[in-house]
Amino acid sequence: MVEDDAQSDIPTTRMQSWARNSTIYRLGRQMLTERQLFDAISRKAGQKFEGISDAQVKALADLAVKFAYDQGALNDVAYAEISARAGQRNGRSKRMIAQKLSIKGVDRETVTAALEDSDDLVAAIIFARKRAFGPFRRDEPDEKRYAKEMSAFARNGFGFEVGRSVLGLTRDDAETLLDERRT
Repeated sequence: MVEDDAQSDIPTTRMQSWARNSTIYRLGRQMLTERQLFDAISRKAGQKFEGISDAQVKALADLAVKFAYDQGALNDVAYAEISARAGQRNGRSKRMIAQKLSIKGVDRETVTAALEDSDDLVAAIIFARKRAFGPFRRDEPDEKRYAKEMSAFARNGFGFEVGRSVLGLTRDDAETLLDERRT
């Protein structure tokens, strides 16, 4: 009877095969962080296999992460770098990008390294262009509009100085800065 209890902590061959196949499927659809893959496999294993123990779930998730690393399909550093570049191109501040990466389980040092080349001023200009703020607004500014735009910059993680700088630019200056600093 003791042997049966010890066996219940080890995933069956069928479970291990499912974990590998599920890993291939998930990473084939989208890039994931180590923690995202671990959490997804853990969650699905608990749903798929009736009576699975917590130790088996953890073992399957660990197996999936190891398998993904062995295949070269999991790389948090590359994930963070790609996300940082995409975030800047989409007008997201360093602070917002860092927060999203942190939520996805990327460690602080990796996030810091990925954001090294990011430029909040460029991201803020892109954000302003998307929202028709500052140099890209169509109508004349008033105090209420200016306050609304500054609030939007703050909610999206841009500092006061960055928001004020962007709102003070002319359209030509903003376009020139984008052309010069864009990576």
